[in-house]
Amino acid sequence: MTAAIEIIAADRRPRLDDRPLEKRIGLVILATDHTSEVDFRRMVASDRIGVYVSRIHYANPVTSENLRKMQPSLTEGAGLILPDETLDAVMYSCTSASVVIGDRDIEAAIHLSKPGVPVVTPTAAAVRGLKAFGSRRISVLTPYTIETSRPMADYFDDLGFMIDRFTCLGLSDDREMARIAPDEIAAFAREALAPQSDALFISCTALRAAQVAARIEAETGKPVVTSNLATAWACLRLCGDDRPRPEFGQLMARPYGKG
Repeated sequence: MTAAIEIIAADRRPRLDDRPLEKRIGLVILATDHTSEVDFRRMVASDRIGVYVSRIHYANPVTSENLRKMQPSLTEGAGLILPDETLDAVMYSCTSASVVIGDRDIEAAIHLSKPGVPVVTPTAAAVRGLKAFGSRRISVLTPYTIETSRPMADYFDDLGFMIDRFTCLGLSDDREMARIAPDEIAAFAREALAPQSDALFISCTALRAAQVAARIEAETGKPVVTSNLATAWACLRLCGDDRPRPEFGQLMARPYGKG
């Protein structure tokens, strides 16, 4: 062994930035989620906006009972994202659970650990996105069973939307939903869109629908709002990013507007 290596302490502390990145988005996603994190990395994350993820327990199948069981985990899940530091938004990434639990109850649970932070849910973001197009008549495509789709149909109906056509694919495992090929999503979307509808909403954060939203729009001539496209749009706008990005779909060229 050679002589001890001398270690020298610097004579000053390094200067610290207020934040490593200017803006930061927290994602609370399901333990089984394959898609939300990937979509946000593609559409939201940048050298200005950081995306930080916390996963909470979830057990299939997708039923109202199992979806509702996530509610107690929301506070802890959000609190684990950069503890004691502020976020510019927190997004809870489950569309069907947002219907079952309720947008306001989700916001309240997240505010227990992240008070005052804007909370984004796929349902509320989708409604805001549809309103950005002035859409009142819509078609809806979900990967769920009829039983799980019913509360979502009621959600949009209660908000005054006219549903011309509601199509579900009958799946009950969100891991299978994530494995539906984008080409298949586009094919089902074309079939699901009623001619008289102003727009199509494709539900479920597990679906890779945001990848093909712009393509579906080009093929149908109608605006397409998907769960992950809507939440990404909302989070970008909350971070002050208003750049039009039509390559992701028409929604990414729209202002945020009022909810």
